[in-house]
Amino acid sequence: MSDIKYLPGKEPHPSEHRLIFKNIDREGWDTSIDTYMADGGYDQLKKAVKMEPSAITDEVKKSGLRGRGGAGFPTGVKWGFIPPNNTKPVYLICNCDESEPGTFKDRYIVHQDPHQLIEGMVISAFAVGAHTAYLYMREEFPEAALTMEKAIEEARAKGFVGKNILGTGFDLEIWVHRGAAAYICGEETGLIESLEGKRPYPRIKPPYFPAALGLYMAPTIVNNVESLCHVKHILEMGGEEYAKLGVERNTGTRILCVSGDVKNPGYYEVQVGKLTMGELINDICGGPKDGRSFKAVIPGGSSSKILRCDETFKIGRGDDAKEITFWDIQMDFDTLAACGSMAGSGGVIVLDDSRKMSWVLNNINHFYAHESCGQCTPCREGNGWMKKISDRIVSGHAAPEDIQTLEDVAYQIDGKTVCAFGEASSWPVEAIISKFRDELTAETSETNQRLSKEQLQREMYLSK
Repeated sequence: MSDIKYLPGKEPHPSEHRLIFKNIDREGWDTSIDTYMADGGYDQLKKAVKMEPSAITDEVKKSGLRGRGGAGFPTGVKWGFIPPNNTKPVYLICNCDESEPGTFKDRYIVHQDPHQLIEGMVISAFAVGAHTAYLYMREEFPEAALTMEKAIEEARAKGFVGKNILGTGFDLEIWVHRGAAAYICGEETGLIESLEGKRPYPRIKPPYFPAALGLYMAPTIVNNVESLCHVKHILEMGGEEYAKLGVERNTGTRILCVSGDVKNPGYYEVQVGKLTMGELINDICGGPKDGRSFKAVIPGGSSSKILRCDETFKIGRGDDAKEITFWDIQMDFDTLAACGSMAGSGGVIVLDDSRKMSWVLNNINHFYAHESCGQCTPCREGNGWMKKISDRIVSGHAAPEDIQTLEDVAYQIDGKTVCAFGEASSWPVEAIISKFRDELTAETSETNQRLSKEQLQREMYLSK
């Protein structure tokens, strides 16, 4: 990568290790297939179609690649869940519904390097035996949709998409399907329902695990944009060599999207787990704004639990247990989980001491109350209640008891819904109350009337 030149002011930080973002903001780069092929594009597809599909899956398993969409589930293992005696068509879906607040990585790929994604999708489809693939893209990417459609046609003209790809007899059609700007469609079964032309109500798992019962009740593999792009690089490097990047159980690179109160917000592709929280936000991102100090960080998109910057964490068990500070947290899936949060989609939201946690809480609650699909009563009603209570807190109309009511409502959503949206909306509330209860309580007044659950129900009903 040393011979690659980037646009002025867009150069990677020395701590970055770019694979997926190698061509982002690259000098002289454009989205045409000729530019991509001149840089070795589609060479890995030519290699893949000469391999046994199972051999590709084995390389992905060896690589240890974990999904970059949020859950962090091993990609190769997911591919292996397709029933061995399957007689139905297999579908591949690329989830490009990037709607987790704080996350902005996939859009750069579809805007600036569409053929990398197409190559990753075709290799993955060949590996899992899919002959139809969908790129499900959120409505807010209008230019990206046009860019991807043009790139697919360019790939078709070169024989990389369509009938008899590279003369192998393998057929694959890729369709761009634009969503309607619904956060719930980031959940894979909600996305599948939307693709089928229905309201995107997530399905119950089990039995509706997509690899067995997905699109049109046929086996379906749903992977994130970044995850599918990694497949091309795994094939190029070899699974074992790729696994040397990052740390054990957290291999390869991933793109961190840093926003909020730092001097240098932006996107940074780093080896997983080779960077600490302190190195990320102090060294790479330039530290806090002048005159400010860091207060808290949401490490994996808005649905992940907030971490205080003055916390310490005990991780590991038995003789291996150790205590670490917030600044020493390794930015990988397992360490963040051990600290009570998650790596999620890689959206790192930084908050300094100018931020009132009641405002942060209210901002998050408004988003999730708006985005609930309404299928599950705890989520449909509870998110509205949480928004209502946090509205009262920021407006100065809350009583101290309302903080406990808010926490009670969050716990009545957590774990009681069909999909993980319930956790996504309740975890931030639980964590912010747990870690900033005194600050929130200080914004209430004993003279205010406590908001009862009966009053909440009545006010929510009247507001509809």
